[in-house]
Amino acid sequence: MKTNNDSFFAEPVDASREARFLALEAISRLLIWMAEGASLEERGVRATVALYCIRPDLIGEATLEEIGHGGGRSRQAVHQLADSFRETTGFAP
Repeated sequence: MKTNNDSFFAEPVDASREARFLALEAISRLLIWMAEGASLEERGVRATVALYCIRPDLIGEATLEEIGHGGGRSRQAVHQLADSFRETTGFAP
């Protein structure tokens, strides 16, 4: 009988290590998406949109219209950023 010596089967899974790896992947996607803004101001709007999608309570429950107004963008432009964030990160409300 042939045995499988592949490390996937031979090594036990370290749940803490796997959790850190997954958290790092999620944080990296978030930071990369925010850094794609062409200017510091655009990166700030992207960070605010990310908070809107993840933890709106941290930005005083601001609407996309309010975020756009504060960042000099239309509600539609900020809505597109929210859609881009959700698509890039796989975050679904």
